[in-house]
Amino acid sequence: MALPSTALPGQLLGHTDKYLPGPGTHIHESQIYASIAGPVFSSPSSQSSSKGTSKSKLAPLISITRPPTSTDPGILGTNSGGGGTILPTVSSTVLARITRLGPRFASCEILVINNEVCREAFQGQIRREDIRATEKDKIRIEESFRVGDLVRGTVISLGDSGNYYVATDSNELGVVMARSGEGRLMFPVSWREFRDPVSGVAEPRKAAKPF
Repeated sequence: MALPSTALPGQLLGHTDKYLPGPGTHIHESQIYASIAGPVFSSPSSQSSSKGTSKSKLAPLISITRPPTSTDPGILGTNSGGGGTILPTVSSTVLARITRLGPRFASCEILVINNEVCREAFQGQIRREDIRATEKDKIRIEESFRVGDLVRGTVISLGDSGNYYVATDSNELGVVMARSGEGRLMFPVSWREFRDPVSGVAEPRKAAKPF
């Protein structure tokens, strides 16, 4: 498993047999996960021997740093480095975390815009009619998303009160990361279902087609 260039909170980074956890990460069941959003760095680590004169190599150290703010020297007015002034625009591809479910739409926080990590989350909504391109009259919000899901979508318009309308109505859009009711990361088995790798229990989702 290759390390991602950027990570979101809760994203799996690697096993403790291969890496050491650093700042911005945490361990759960021998797996290292991201605690914050930001660029992922892997750096060599070493440990002094008992004599203190030689060093033995250890697994690389994984760390995540928060994106720099727009007031940091050298980046004012830019949108590079994941922490400058970046805003969602129509047709932007975003990664968003589902925060609330309603009968007609799902609320979400936009965390990544066109592969750039946002310094602050933007509020978004995925309306029921924008979830799928077909069978729109049969769509149910609770069978498409759950709170905490990470969703890939595209911005289609600026909604009311600063909310961005996000759509997942194409094959490559939808849920890309989901946890089961027991807290384990699931894997997609079809365009409409994820499954717990341990219990085997399936849960409905609007799954994104993997790249």
